[in-house]
Amino acid sequence: MDKGSKQAGLAPSGVQPGAPLAARMRPQRVDDIVGQEHLLGHAKMLRRAIEADRVPSLVLWGPPGSGKTTLARVIANTTHAYFDPVSAVSAGVADLRRIVKEAAERRQNEGRRTILFIDEIHRFNKSQQDAILPHVEDGTVTLIGATTENPSFEVNSALLSRARVLVLHALRPSDLSALADRSLAEPNGLLPLQPELEPAAREHLLSISDGDARRMLNTLELAVVSTEPDAQGIRHITLAAVEEAAQQRWLQYDKAGEGHYDAISALHKSVRDSDPDGALYWLGRMLEAGEDPLFIARRLIRMASEDVGLADPNALGLAIAAQQTAHFVGMPEADLALAQAAIYIALAPKSNALYTAYKGVKDDVARTRNEPVPMHLRNAPTGLMRELDYGRGYKYAHDYQGGQVEQSHLPDSLRDRRYYHPTDRGYEARLGQRMLEWAEQRKRNGRQKGHED
Repeated sequence: MDKGSKQAGLAPSGVQPGAPLAARMRPQRVDDIVGQEHLLGHAKMLRRAIEADRVPSLVLWGPPGSGKTTLARVIANTTHAYFDPVSAVSAGVADLRRIVKEAAERRQNEGRRTILFIDEIHRFNKSQQDAILPHVEDGTVTLIGATTENPSFEVNSALLSRARVLVLHALRPSDLSALADRSLAEPNGLLPLQPELEPAAREHLLSISDGDARRMLNTLELAVVSTEPDAQGIRHITLAAVEEAAQQRWLQYDKAGEGHYDAISALHKSVRDSDPDGALYWLGRMLEAGEDPLFIARRLIRMASEDVGLADPNALGLAIAAQQTAHFVGMPEADLALAQAAIYIALAPKSNALYTAYKGVKDDVARTRNEPVPMHLRNAPTGLMRELDYGRGYKYAHDYQGGQVEQSHLPDSLRDRRYYHPTDRGYEARLGQRMLEWAEQRKRNGRQKGHED
């Protein structure tokens, strides 16, 4: 490692005394990293690039605790590039300009590359991202950005086109278990405290960590240090100790990020697929993570119209009732009203006839000429309008048998257009039958009127 490299604090010996276990156990080599085999396995692209010191600009996208910062630091340890880390939370355009200026001088004077690591790059605004764009493009810096948010939403497309997006996955239970074993067995970890992790405690620890290595290590460390040793100095880490250390499980959920949209998508698709258990689960996941109940209520209202519609008109009424309940009493009292609506809509007969009908209307409104209202459908409140034939030829439905009359209600170019095609499910089957019966009645009325004329 070159002396000029900003590597201080990366090696285990450089970790500050009293640093959290997650910092003390941070891997230093590619081989030390658990998980992410799709990126770092034998002969994989990123591993080859690291070993050859040819790492391109990267955006590392993954959930918390999946190893984004660790991977960036391992790249810094392994390559000969100068490593300059910043956090998007605290760095500004002035900091970036300074880093770029130093990188250009380093490149000219030493022939040495600079890796600019930006943690939480999604927090950079457009001007901050634009400030580094030309310097990434001309190679002054190699960018490694880390984000928990979908880069396609949060990172400029111009910057994305100059970087390779790599997706990191939440760690598997087996990965977390291996990391726990390592931390229990290493002198730099918890070994001096002589802990023994009971099987039930291990299982619970891995479950509540949700693939987050940092959360798992922090919980394990607290459980160990808060457990009194026995007469032999052994600390028996029980299920109760892990539960107490974890306190309340934190649900990974960002109300403004991709997780927000993924969860509501899962709820919507569960409802559409008539799965009440899936609908209830995703509803609970969102509510327990602090999602706005009115947001969920609004989406339930949409589901009631889009996926049920007239197959069960009561679905919309119940969804609106749930929205009113959420607005009136709030959480947590409104959770059952929302659950009631979600289950009802999930179990209601499904029809997208209303959705496709209105979509057809929108398409025709957008692509066809804005034709005038046919004369027979126009109102004629004045003498002049009657002289201009406003309303002439209109057939008053109540004058016909069954209130059914044969006449067009669309512009001439769309005269034969049909938008609403009811399904044979639920109440909509009755509507379909009614439409057929009324069509026959209109034909009969037309024939009868013709005979009378």
